[in-house]
Amino acid sequence: MLLAIDVGNSNILLGVFKGDTLLYNWRLLTAVEKTGDEYGILFQNLYRSVKLASGDTEAIIISCVIPPLVSTFEELCHKYFHLNPLVVGPGVKTGIPIHYDNPREVGADRIVNAVSAYEHYRKSLIVVDFGTATTFDGISARGEYLGGAIAPGIMISSEALFQRASKLPRVELVKPETVIGKNTVASMQSGIVYGYVGLIDGIVNRMKEEMGDNPFVVATGGLAQLIAADSETIDEVDEYLTLKGLRIIYSKNK
Repeated sequence: MLLAIDVGNSNILLGVFKGDTLLYNWRLLTAVEKTGDEYGILFQNLYRSVKLASGDTEAIIISCVIPPLVSTFEELCHKYFHLNPLVVGPGVKTGIPIHYDNPREVGADRIVNAVSAYEHYRKSLIVVDFGTATTFDGISARGEYLGGAIAPGIMISSEALFQRASKLPRVELVKPETVIGKNTVASMQSGIVYGYVGLIDGIVNRMKEEMGDNPFVVATGGLAQLIAADSETIDEVDEYLTLKGLRIIYSKNK
């Protein structure tokens, strides 16, 4: 079995694959201050919950956008799984040319998403990932990573509104019944949700104009479903896109 680990700024995604099949997956809160032992014990408890043992894992691949946590997870893999993980980064085969001024600047998760989407659809694509930041990535019909855009994530935006406006409360991120809110909470929910729908569609449509070949739009990330329901540009949501991409990259490098 393969353990795929995607370490993001807000969440850590874990996926256990048997061949091409994703058997189990978990979403954890990212905590930079946790040690390898703390994460190791947590992973072992998750394995026990589905009656797996660490010895069932034959390989591990890691994508991490927080440099200090790379060594933490490498330590975890050595101590609790007795394995050397494959860490996505320079020198790892992805099968996708990166057309970026400095390819080393591109977040590992963005490349993993691009690999995953192109492997599945084999056409021109835009991938929208709703994470701590919302990223937009263009992939050509030839499978080239073209670059993209980065916007503040919906959670960051809503939290900033709460913290900087003294009379506005922290609200649940759900779609209100109407765009015209009849109270403060509904008004904030409308502005956040529908404002973000407009941001997504606006950037995607501009990227489509530049790419010129009507790319297929795939969304992923924790809040993808919320925004996709009202977006005019998102064609499909795949919540496991990043984990699938890690499996594909591992298969290219094993």
